[in-house]
Amino acid sequence: MTTADSLMPAAVGPIDVRGVMALLPHRFPMLLVDRVIDLIPGQSATGIKAVTINEPFFAGHFPSRPIMPGVLIIEALAQTAGVLAVYTARASAGTEAASDKLVYFMAIDNAKFRTPVEPGCLLHLKVEFVTNRGRVAKFVGRAEVDGKLAAEASFTAMIADPPA
Repeated sequence: MTTADSLMPAAVGPIDVRGVMALLPHRFPMLLVDRVIDLIPGQSATGIKAVTINEPFFAGHFPSRPIMPGVLIIEALAQTAGVLAVYTARASAGTEAASDKLVYFMAIDNAKFRTPVEPGCLLHLKVEFVTNRGRVAKFVGRAEVDGKLAAEASFTAMIADPPA
């Protein structure tokens, strides 16, 4: 264990939607994480998305059989990873120094979709750091409904300052 690891806080959670919005710049209709139920800084996080029929994308995807678009499931995983990355950056800095950071996708790999996500589902968004090199981090994520794999992917993101 390094000195930085020993200073990292233990598991935290839950983080409600106000806490999620304090860590991410996303807002309706693009905020896709309602709550983070557990977070271990520098390691992993589990977010929750309550999928409702009121989601704007269901009007066209698909009217006769509403299914959450796979790209939005991956985005929800990435937002959960963003919460993990920004929280970890703040915790390791010991300040609010990372409060204005943005997390940008750099790559999405091995995305697979296993089960449709429909209105009424509680989507569990599980992400883990694979590598964390400060500004660039790699994650692996799994989206589950009732313990069943709905989607999975690996992705790379960059933590950066917002544009001027």
